[in-house]
Amino acid sequence: MSDANVRIPEEAKDRLAAIAAAEGLSLRGYLARLAQTLLTPAERAERAERARAALEEWNGYAPTPAEQEDLDDELDRRLAQVSGR
Repeated sequence: MSDANVRIPEEAKDRLAAIAAAEGLSLRGYLARLAQTLLTPAERAERAERARAALEEWNGYAPTPAEQEDLDDELDRRLAQVSGR
């Protein structure tokens, strides 16, 4: 296992360390677990495509690119609304 130095604000480091400690983990262990649970953009795109294909097979759902863009915009709007952005 290799080590890496990551420069982040002290407040962010302290927050991550507190979260890790509350879960009984070291900061290193917490970050390693976090890295295993997050998806890369390519992985997210692959999952989205598999979901779209499954929906199309199941019920014929096949939005046009324009409909997909509208749906993406709506999702972004709703996520921004609930996250206060």
